[in-house]
Amino acid sequence: MTIPVAVNHQDKLLTIKTTDVPILRDTLGPGIDVQPLFIDEEQGVWVIKAFFAPGITLPRHFHTGQVFAYTLKGQWNYVEYPDQPQTAGSFLYEPGSSTHQFQTPASNKETTEAFFVVFGANVNFDDKGNFAGLLDAATILQIAAALGPAQGHGKVPFITRAASRPTVD
Repeated sequence: MTIPVAVNHQDKLLTIKTTDVPILRDTLGPGIDVQPLFIDEEQGVWVIKAFFAPGITLPRHFHTGQVFAYTLKGQWNYVEYPDQPQTAGSFLYEPGSSTHQFQTPASNKETTEAFFVVFGANVNFDDKGNFAGLLDAATILQIAAALGPAQGHGKVPFITRAASRPTVD
């Protein structure tokens, strides 16, 4: 058996040190900071490390695709599942078409940190069930492009799938 022919030739690994990626402050609202790590607008996939202050409640949202979450520090839960808190070391899979509301308890003594791998979009709703906005790879890209320079970081480094494509001269 021979080694398969590489369709996507790589001259280098697509890797980034999270210590080189600035934390964008108040990205999704006060007390919600984000490090964008991978953004693929074409496929609708985004990977972020998120930091949530105690007492944060996000809007109720519907996922158009699956989500993987890994909690590094602190605690969070979904309002709908208060007896299943996610704590350091918890790994969570959310199927597409799920709806829930994220929160960090006000009693948390530390910032909650988690990685999220999101396929598709979060469709957000207000308290009355009305459409309140959309969060997807394109939105994260626009946020990073705006907040990086505005917060004194310049262009924010993150991996994109486009980086794996050969350049044409």
